[in-house]
Amino acid sequence: MTKRAVPDPDTGDWLVYRGDGTPHDGLRGLPEPPPWRRFGRDRSEAGLGPGARERAAAYRPDGNVVTMVNVALHLRRPLLVTGKPGTGKSTLAHHVALELGLEPVLYWPITSRATLGEGLYRYDAIGRLHETSLRRAVDPQSAATAPDIGRYIRLGPLGTALLPRDRPRVLLIDELDKSDIDLPNDLLNVFEEGGFDIPELERLPEEDEVVTVMPAKGNERVAVTRGKVQCTEFPLVIITSNGEREFPPAFLRRCLRLVIEPPDSRRLAEIVEAHFGADARNASTDLITEFLRRREHGDLATDQLLNAVYLCTSGSRPPDGTLQEMLESILRPLGATAPE
Repeated sequence: MTKRAVPDPDTGDWLVYRGDGTPHDGLRGLPEPPPWRRFGRDRSEAGLGPGARERAAAYRPDGNVVTMVNVALHLRRPLLVTGKPGTGKSTLAHHVALELGLEPVLYWPITSRATLGEGLYRYDAIGRLHETSLRRAVDPQSAATAPDIGRYIRLGPLGTALLPRDRPRVLLIDELDKSDIDLPNDLLNVFEEGGFDIPELERLPEEDEVVTVMPAKGNERVAVTRGKVQCTEFPLVIITSNGEREFPPAFLRRCLRLVIEPPDSRRLAEIVEAHFGADARNASTDLITEFLRRREHGDLATDQLLNAVYLCTSGSRPPDGTLQEMLESILRPLGATAPE
């Protein structure tokens, strides 16, 4: 049997993978992952992705961001947020939801194939027809009773946000600039009316006036009357864009607009402290200065700084020469090509 080399976790041996092919238990010495890469933890109440709660709690908005969120809340208008990558556009939605007790955030990631329909609801007509066929095969008499249609209608994130309730939901529509050219205009009527119709339910007989359908997440069904979903509190809709395209004037007129500027040295220090503590903040002064210097010559995301701080302060740091090489790679401007 091959002898397994076992590094001592107390020695701070950074080389978990050594590259010599000798089996060993180096993973025992691996430090805790960064807060934003801890999967399967602290998800039950908030319903957020890995580390989203930590990122939300550590988010530090400037005064203009706070003002515009309040304007959106007072006017019940969507907030269109633009800014460079890594400035916290998406995290803003989680931060507001955390502070105001409106978790979990409803999340609608936009692709070039996204449509208004998928944001509102989906009806699995084929699945319902299949169940009807199975019932007929097992018991021909059961064919007279169609399966519960509500089991085959699942609301999308936008549809769920528009359900009537006494407190608004927070809806994050992420990267709308990736969408088909028609989607922003398709959203206008829904934003203005604060509701939408489900034709499949409108056509049901009067005795089926109320149907319970599935929300975007989970299986706790919600009631829809006569196929009409109508909000009583308009959701806080935060729409992010990386500025890759212009939006129609009619869409812009119905949104409030916010540009998030990259954080300055003070806010970066606060973000580092919120994630790693005061000692890490004090130890990262030079790293923050270098990050700001590099940011003058190309786009850098705050996440890149946090990754660098983690490597330098996690307790099992690489040798200085290796560390410098890694920092050069981590702090490379977004879009820059790899060195030859």
